[in-house]
Amino acid sequence: MTQEGADLDSLVRKRIRALRAAHGWSLDDLAGRSHLSPSTLSRIETGHRRIALDQLTAIARALSTSLDQLVETEADDVVSNPTYDPARSLTQWALRGEPGVTVARMRLTGPPPQGPTALKAHPGREWFTVLSGTVELLLGERRLRVEERQAAEFPTMLPHALGAIGGPAEILGIFDRDAQRNHLREGDRT
Repeated sequence: MTQEGADLDSLVRKRIRALRAAHGWSLDDLAGRSHLSPSTLSRIETGHRRIALDQLTAIARALSTSLDQLVETEADDVVSNPTYDPARSLTQWALRGEPGVTVARMRLTGPPPQGPTALKAHPGREWFTVLSGTVELLLGERRLRVEERQAAEFPTMLPHALGAIGGPAEILGIFDRDAQRNHLREGDRT
């Protein structure tokens, strides 16, 4: 086994033990939920037994997590830098979310785009909450004012645009896969 493989193996074992402890479960409790024996689980956690894929799947399910999350490597990209799009007066900090979902913190510094092609429509849904400032949401024919600590959710087949009112505004947005493609450039995603 390579050093990288050994590190991942050790990390997965630590995660199993930590998640079991976080649930407040004994080895017997996890054994009952995963349909594995307590001795097998003990040997898995201590590194005295190789972990088979079917065992790992059963353990992940019992711990209410996904196989992906259980085997995810430690992130090297803990610190992220924002990207700035001057054309849209938009600063973005992309965050990792569930597969198919992107969470992005954005700083809006200008009003919503104006003109006949300013409003965009596409399949999907969007949700955002205003962290600071005030946001103007153009949604079809409507102009909505979204204040700090308020949120908005809407189907993105309605033509829409966002901008700041009276100074910069920061939002935290959740985009499904379709909305993500239309609002976040490829280089902005993590």
